[in-house]
Amino acid sequence: MATTATTATTATTAITVELPEAFDERWSRLPGIRVHGRRITIDPAEYFFRFESNTWLVADWELVKSQLLDVEETTESAVEQLALDFIKAHSESTSDAARVLSTAYEVYAYLFRDEHLAGLGLPQITADHLGMLREAATLMSLNKVELDGHISNVGPCWFFPAATSVVFDLDDEMGGMLDEVYHGGWFNEHRRIESIKAHAALGGRLVHGCQSVPDQSGGVVAPYGASMTTFRDDLAAFRVGWIEMVYAHRVSPAA
Repeated sequence: MATTATTATTATTAITVELPEAFDERWSRLPGIRVHGRRITIDPAEYFFRFESNTWLVADWELVKSQLLDVEETTESAVEQLALDFIKAHSESTSDAARVLSTAYEVYAYLFRDEHLAGLGLPQITADHLGMLREAATLMSLNKVELDGHISNVGPCWFFPAATSVVFDLDDEMGGMLDEVYHGGWFNEHRRIESIKAHAALGGRLVHGCQSVPDQSGGVVAPYGASMTTFRDDLAAFRVGWIEMVYAHRVSPAA
């Protein structure tokens, strides 16, 4: 078990949000989170392993839909540049975590919509599994990386397969497969382009510290320009112990 201590250096007022979709009440298996239908309450002091920042960068999702999602890259402007320009023009800092979660819900309702099922090539993955991804990714949005690469906020959903195995009673194989669908935003170019544009609403791009499923180093929306060297080193220092702490909340050990 890693010795990295949980830190909560910002104000720890409870975070409450009501989302368009009812979340699985089994999220309450994890410390510091309670789900009552569409209403989610998070106690930062209990929920986060590390919580040093209570500000996030967001942009209006309706604006992303109307001004970015349908814009095509050209030989002069790559999709990453389009997203960066949009963020510079339209994003703003907020300390309203409920706004971050509400924005993230819209982002992931778009990225993990049912129409993708036919193209995944994974018949085992169902619409219910996409719903699991939407929920976990929405909660993941409160994680944060600073521009210097320091990881300032870490919650259980950083460790995607571990968190989903606890909440949804998934075994390791299915948890890993769900993570592969999550990874598909890198490996499938059409989905990667969608992901880059959609994540502009959360002020950055989705990055991972892992190679594939077994490594489980997690993902976060990081600002463009963040130091990935510092990010990698910071992640390596805490990941093993905190993954074990997430798995410790399994109701019954998965096969």
